[in-house]
Amino acid sequence: MGIVPLAKALELAQEYDLDLVEVAANARPPVCKLMDYGKFKYESAMKAREARKNQAHTVIKEMKLRPKIDPHDYDTKKGHVVRFLKQGDKVKITIMFRGREQSRPELGYRLLQRLAEDVQDLGFVESNPKQDGRNMIMVLGPHKKKTEAMAEARQAQEARKADAKANPGKSQNAAESDHDVDDAEAPAEAPAEA
Repeated sequence: MGIVPLAKALELAQEYDLDLVEVAANARPPVCKLMDYGKFKYESAMKAREARKNQAHTVIKEMKLRPKIDPHDYDTKKGHVVRFLKQGDKVKITIMFRGREQSRPELGYRLLQRLAEDVQDLGFVESNPKQDGRNMIMVLGPHKKKTEAMAEARQAQEARKADAKANPGKSQNAAESDHDVDDAEAPAEAPAEA
């Protein structure tokens, strides 16, 4: 519009049922815009909210192990590490030594190397194993970034919702139980007599 006196600018704002908003107060002359201020505030709040939603917070999860860990317990702990790496989080693995175990740090080192090899497709060794008093510590970092992991999780959730809408009233467990019923209807063999 160009340079307009304040009275005329206010008159234009009333005529179009808009607000006169000062955009650049330090400019000479000050720059103003005719806009719906409530709508502008709402849209800027929504943009800020969306930016926060896509923002990734770096989280370090911790997993504690012992040098003489049982194979099943190791598998369980490894499963947790895999889940953390899939979510895009870093994982700090701590091996705790007690008593005479402190004289055998190579056991902890081998355990950490084994874990790093088991999860190498999901993460990499960010910090090599190092002895810290009674503990040995190693940090694993994920290959994919937290934002990528969050986007994949969001897509998977949307796919599940779409599937639930396509098949209303039929949950994942119900679909699995249908297969079990079909197997149960098959005639069972008579037990052999001894």
